[in-house]
Amino acid sequence: MPTDGIPAPRNLAEFEERLRRVGGTLPKRLKQCAEYVAANPDKIAFATVADIAARAQVPASALMRFCQEMGFSGYSQMQKLYREEYSQKWPDYTTRLASLRNGGGETPSGLLAEFSEAGRSSIENLARSVDPELLRKAVTVLAGARTIHIVGLRRTFPVASYLAYAFEKMSIPAILHSGVGNLTQHHMLGEGDALIAITFAPYTADTVALAEAAAQRGVEIVAITDLPTSPLAALDALHLLVSEIDVGNFRVLAATMTLAMTLSVAVGARRRLL
Repeated sequence: MPTDGIPAPRNLAEFEERLRRVGGTLPKRLKQCAEYVAANPDKIAFATVADIAARAQVPASALMRFCQEMGFSGYSQMQKLYREEYSQKWPDYTTRLASLRNGGGETPSGLLAEFSEAGRSSIENLARSVDPELLRKAVTVLAGARTIHIVGLRRTFPVASYLAYAFEKMSIPAILHSGVGNLTQHHMLGEGDALIAITFAPYTADTVALAEAAAQRGVEIVAITDLPTSPLAALDALHLLVSEIDVGNFRVLAATMTLAMTLSVAVGARRRLL
């Protein structure tokens, strides 16, 4: 039975909202379950309890306990939500990619096919992972900001630097916090400013620290991140969730860059109307 009589989420949106609210407060093993489920929605629809538990590196009993904590009677009830969402959208490129790998192995053309497929799938999932209303609010906040601060370090730096470039070309005041020389620029956060913070698991400590400093100063935050349990989710921010598909240990940034282009163009258009 569900824990404490909590009703089961009726759809994925309700489930993801519950994850966002309680994910950070769960015990360690249940938090591992939450992070894996949030990061791999496409796998939940067809994998068994044993498969998911092994991938999340937890006992099957912990995964069952997680499902109950979320309000489900068990794993099958949670899985049903994902099957209803993804059964009609399951990609049909597996056979093509398998044939290419068998024929070419780790050739450049084989890698190109894999990265292309990962990017296509990530962009296809973007419309489902980003809440349209939160996206609208994010554009409103950024368009009305005195200065837009941008931070995205390590692998998300290309996205942050693109945003800074786009805003500069549109004559929108923006500051890129690059961390060059290990210099912090927290003091530049001011009243009426907004911050775009970009980080994915494993989260970059300096990005989270700047976002926390912004929150303490009352600066509005637009967070581009991957999981409802992200440290940015604990802040009073507008969370735009992006799920990127990995190829090996390399994460494509196709969906994240698409979202960045959407934000920059939408903000530029909105500011011209203000």
